[in-house]
Amino acid sequence: MASIPVPISPYYQKKKEDEFHYKERYGRVPILGPNTSGNEPVALDPPSDDEVMIAMEKANQVQGNLPFLYERNRNNVRIVKEKIADYMDPPRVYPLIGPAQQHHAHYKCTIYYTDVRNIGWPVPHRLVDEDAREVVYVDHNHLHMVGNVEDGGAAQF
Repeated sequence: MASIPVPISPYYQKKKEDEFHYKERYGRVPILGPNTSGNEPVALDPPSDDEVMIAMEKANQVQGNLPFLYERNRNNVRIVKEKIADYMDPPRVYPLIGPAQQHHAHYKCTIYYTDVRNIGWPVPHRLVDEDAREVVYVDHNHLHMVGNVEDGGAAQF
């Protein structure tokens, strides 16, 4: 039996690609080694510009416009990231992981940009907001192992 190719809308293809991109880069929680005694735990990295723009696109969507009728763009984007909290939960046992501590880092990301809207009907005109800004909060969570941890070749699996 010969299969017949079925065309897929570009909307659904882009949606699946975006879901895969987010899961591949930001959707997983890393499990790091134990904290050394005497040191205050510090979060790894602030959110990347890509992660901030993905969060902003979820909150204030620009994609999916109607060409020549209504188009919207963000130009001259500048992102300012501030750490607002960095703390660890007490140790607990997680299923399939074992004893671990969850490390939380919360960031306030302010995005400054120029908002350009091209409207083509009924009267073609352009709206430009030079001083547009949005605030997005991004949370980074990861786990730290606790206790006598053996990994690699010496682990008893």
